[in-house]
Amino acid sequence: MALARTRRGESGMNYWPGFVDALSTLILSIIFLLSVFVVVQFYLQQEVQGQNTALQRLNAQIAGLAEQLSMAKSDKANLQSQLAGLQASLAGAQSDRDKFQALYRGAAADAAAAQGKVNELSGELAGAQSDRDKYQALYQGAAADATAAQNKASALSGQLQGEKDISAKALDQVETLNSQLAALRQQLAALNTALDVSEKKDAQSQQRITDLGQRLNVALAKDVQELSSYRSDFFGKLRSILGNRPDMRIVGDRFVLQSEIFFDTSKADLKPQGRAELDKVAGAIVELEGQIPPDIAWVLRVDGHTDVRPISGGQFKSNWDLSAARAIAVVQYLIDKGVAPDRLVAAAFGQYDPIDTGATEDAYRRNRRIEFKLTER
Repeated sequence: MALARTRRGESGMNYWPGFVDALSTLILSIIFLLSVFVVVQFYLQQEVQGQNTALQRLNAQIAGLAEQLSMAKSDKANLQSQLAGLQASLAGAQSDRDKFQALYRGAAADAAAAQGKVNELSGELAGAQSDRDKYQALYQGAAADATAAQNKASALSGQLQGEKDISAKALDQVETLNSQLAALRQQLAALNTALDVSEKKDAQSQQRITDLGQRLNVALAKDVQELSSYRSDFFGKLRSILGNRPDMRIVGDRFVLQSEIFFDTSKADLKPQGRAELDKVAGAIVELEGQIPPDIAWVLRVDGHTDVRPISGGQFKSNWDLSAARAIAVVQYLIDKGVAPDRLVAAAFGQYDPIDTGATEDAYRRNRRIEFKLTER
């Protein structure tokens, strides 16, 4: 080739081999650059995939943290609900304590009346003792008079034989005085007997008061315990009949249903859905009436509650009126379904007994409710 080039060079300047070499060099450079680009692109793609994988992991971690945050909020809401239930249970226990204190004060008043009767009998006894002392003084005076009469009769008998009539009269007076003395002694014995009887009655009265107080406490404790047992069975039966609903819950000693089940907003007319639910409740109450012994004085209290927002216009002037009308509507419907009227009580609380003090729509909804409480009369 060198020879050929020499020969060609001899004939003239040939640029083609240089062009070919330059073109080959350029092509090799392009191929090298393409290879470098492909390698760099491969590594960049691997890096991007790694970053995408890391990003997906971070997104999964964020989703997990969001779920944990949601669970924590739910746990917080449950704890707040439980706290509200405990507060409501405490209020119910305080109400029961006030009732028992009222019963205790009534028993104390009866005891005070009995004590007054005892004091009255003691006064009569003191009067009887005074009468006895008076009669004893009369007896002593009569005895002295009898002695004086006997002495006088002896003197007259010794002095004047002819005054037998006078002596006989004196003897009659002595006999009369002796009869009076015997009668006084009988009266004194009767007074002593009456005193003993009065003291025995006093002791018996005190014992009866103590026994009555103990029996009253035992009876009250027994009734409360039995009523609590029936309350648990009743609430369990209601939960079984009505199902596990989010708008139904048990708070302490009360069975709570949201007002939206029974009524439209600012209304006290039962909806068809509410009537269907009350039909189930009425059946459970009628069955409960046959289970609780007749000696336990119990009632089912229906409480109406509203939220704190005031009523503007409409049929009702205040939340008091609305809650009262709703409670009465529920009670009247239960009576129509066969529940005994003397076993039902309608109570209105308005907005003054909230279970959630928040200012959110959820808090307002929770406070709008109908409660059933099985309690003693």
